[in-house]
This record gives sequence, C-alpha cells and structure tokens, in this order.
Amino acid sequence: MSNKEEPKLKKIVNAADGLSLGISMVVAVLLGVGLGILMKNLFNIPWLFWLGVFWGVAGAILNVYKAYAKQKKSLDELANDPRYRYKKYNDSNDEDDKY
Repeated sequence: MSNKEEPKLKKIVNAADGLSLGISMVVAVLLGVGLGILMKNLFNIPWLFWLGVFWGVAGAILNVYKAYAKQKKSLDELANDPRYRYKKYNDSNDEDDKY
C-alpha cells in the first residue's frame, strides 16, 4: 500500500472515535444510576440513589476531560510541526528583506 492511499476503514474508525465520547458519557451516567438504585434497594437508604447519580455524572465529566486532553495533545503536536507553523511574510533574518 502506498503512502498516498488511505486505509479503507479510516472514515469508519474516525466516526467511531467521535461517537465513543457520547457513548461513554451515556454509559457512565447509566452505570451511576444503576449503582445508585442497587445501593438504595440494598441498604434501604434513599439518598444513596443520588450518590450513584453523582458518581455517574462525575464519570461522564471525567470522560469529557480525558477526550479534551487527548485532542489538545494531538493539536499541540501539530502546532509544533514545521509544515503547519505560521510564519509571517517579513520573518526573514536579513535586514534588506524587511524594507
């Protein structure tokens, strides 16, 4: 496979990566609610349900933060790439080129 050809499944993998954040947020909240219901029924203490909901929402927020950190890291790597670095028109070191 040459360098110019893209893998056949690249679009699917990129789409799945974008969907994974949404799915992980829903799963985190559902797990927290399920855990809260389980603890509420097991110990017969009503506020344990809300503790489980809080844990689920906190897990979803943590997933968003991790995805943000991953995207920021990849964008910072691109910013340091010379191909994408912004260079002004007058950024040469020669004094004659500035005028």
